[in-house]
Amino acid sequence: MTTPAKTKLSKREQLQQRMAQECEVDATDVQPRDMSKVGTPLLDTVNIPKDLRKLKPEQLPQLANELRAETINAVSMTGGHLGSGLGVVELTVALHYVFNTPEDIIIWDVGHQAYPHKILTGRRDRIRKLRQGGGLSGFTRRSESPYDPFGAGHSSTSISAGLGFAIGRDFKRKKNHVISVIGDGSISAGMAYEALNNAGASDSRLIVILNDNDMSIAPPTGAVSSYLSRIVSSKEYRNLRSIAKEFAKIFPRPIKEAARKAEHYARGMVTGGTLFEEMGFYYVGPIDGHNLDHLVPVLENVRDDKLGGPVLIHIVTEKGHGYAPAEQSADKLHAVSKFNVVTGAQDKPKVSAPTYTKVFSQALVQEAERDNRILAVTAAMPAGTGLDLFANKFPERFFDVGIAEQHAVTFSAGLACEGFKPFCAIYSSFMQRAYDQVVHDAVLQKLPVRLMMDRAGLVGGDGATHAGIFDLAFLTCLPNIIVMAPSDESELVHMVATAAAIDDTTSAVRYPRGEGSGIALPERGEALTIGKGRIVKEGSKIAILNLGSRMIECKKAANELDARGLSTTIADMRFAKPLDMDLVVKLAKSHEVLITIEEGTIGGFGSHVVHRLANLGMMDKGLKIRAMTIPDLFQDQNDQYSQYEEAELNARHIVANVLSVLGDDAAATAARA
Repeated sequence: MTTPAKTKLSKREQLQQRMAQECEVDATDVQPRDMSKVGTPLLDTVNIPKDLRKLKPEQLPQLANELRAETINAVSMTGGHLGSGLGVVELTVALHYVFNTPEDIIIWDVGHQAYPHKILTGRRDRIRKLRQGGGLSGFTRRSESPYDPFGAGHSSTSISAGLGFAIGRDFKRKKNHVISVIGDGSISAGMAYEALNNAGASDSRLIVILNDNDMSIAPPTGAVSSYLSRIVSSKEYRNLRSIAKEFAKIFPRPIKEAARKAEHYARGMVTGGTLFEEMGFYYVGPIDGHNLDHLVPVLENVRDDKLGGPVLIHIVTEKGHGYAPAEQSADKLHAVSKFNVVTGAQDKPKVSAPTYTKVFSQALVQEAERDNRILAVTAAMPAGTGLDLFANKFPERFFDVGIAEQHAVTFSAGLACEGFKPFCAIYSSFMQRAYDQVVHDAVLQKLPVRLMMDRAGLVGGDGATHAGIFDLAFLTCLPNIIVMAPSDESELVHMVATAAAIDDTTSAVRYPRGEGSGIALPERGEALTIGKGRIVKEGSKIAILNLGSRMIECKKAANELDARGLSTTIADMRFAKPLDMDLVVKLAKSHEVLITIEEGTIGGFGSHVVHRLANLGMMDKGLKIRAMTIPDLFQDQNDQYSQYEEAELNARHIVANVLSVLGDDAAATAARA
């Protein structure tokens, strides 16, 4: 039996074969699907990244498997952000393996993908208290760990912060690395491009890792792409490129410029990085972000490169990677409640009433069915704001502008100029990012933009970064604006109708996270009289002026006060601006004590009430008034009821405040207990 002669391969075929062999994925690197059965013997030996760096490269895939299993198991018990963290497990391992953290600085944009990072950086023993009272933050936090050099929670800040760290390092003549990890969604925001532009004009070494799990801004990854990425990130290639640049200086400028463009456009045709090259970054990628055999060598090349200047490494990942329920879910299980690890089924609490978000969404659809001028705008939060329902019903009238709150508001202002009725739905804490646009582009021009601010007030597990507690203060100081806050979900329906009817100025409606009171909803919203509140309960001695959804607590407090012989009135003020001063003055004259209560900080509704009464001279006549607001501090994550307990805005605190005003300090102390 003769052995067939080997066919001689051409040099091109030999190169292709070698590339394929070097970039081949080991079959043992396939992620297990039932993550509940994965043990963590290797992860158990890693408490901090220094322990990780003792491992052999071939052990890293196993560690990644175990880290993914631990992340899934922890989040199944606490709820939180899941899909984004699963997408960066391998990247997290590679970064802490290659770089000398915490001396080398890693900044995670937004921070909700940092759960695996927390597990590897000495916080595994607390990971099952994630997002709970006294537990770990759901985002990166400077006070929590030296491995969290910059706090996050809102997107698109990592490159700006990273450049600040890098320039500061250079002033100190230090040599540590600074790495900013930003996702494809976050890089859609204008702030990210401002930072890229600034960093690209700098000679400071900053490493930006673009985690692309959706936008596909470059050709698909594969063996050839990864091989080329290793080449162009290598010291030899960079040195050769530097020599070529020096050599090119002897030529006339047109030839030198043509050579420069030819080189990086040639690389751009292969890798897709022309945009970033034009902004001054040295581009490497795209790379398979789940293949440690690809990630580690490229990161090592970039780490060891001494030529300086900013570098952008483009990795491609899959959100929810390695966990079948997340991979198969439309939202990749981005944010979840507690869930079953094997099936992925979430333990959704039984609700007795629809959420404010759902009520808003349904009310807006009803209004839009009657008025085709109504359009909906959001900034990358269609599901979070409830506008996915509107988008399904009126896809041509729905606009998701990406993570670009500033653009969303000014875009809405432009629509208003053309006679349309834009409803711009943005979380209260995210509206902070568009404040100049609210002031200059909408309110100043009295354009009828309708600002719908979900998550107003305290928000539970998302903590201080997402608490919508400042909007009353920063909106009610503006001339001309109309600011509303519903006391229940029925009032929200009417306020959506009211906003739709306002056509001569900017309006805002703020409403809380979570479910309503279960009150019956009207068949159709009716426009309210602007600046007019209503009496909910008549009394004679104590007047509680409520703005927003503390109404349930106000009613509980009023019942207890009545039982103590203190006849109590409850007013639902509805409008923070314009204030119903006729009602306020009437209650001030006819009651001994006035209590204002709101789900916002000082400077909002209560401040305006006190200011107006003081200027009317009513404070000179012995009027007793107290303003109950969110305290002057950033509250940590907890369940919402506990947060309002900490803020002293629940029923017993209202009662205690009244008793204290009346001089019954012993009873006030007992009421608070």
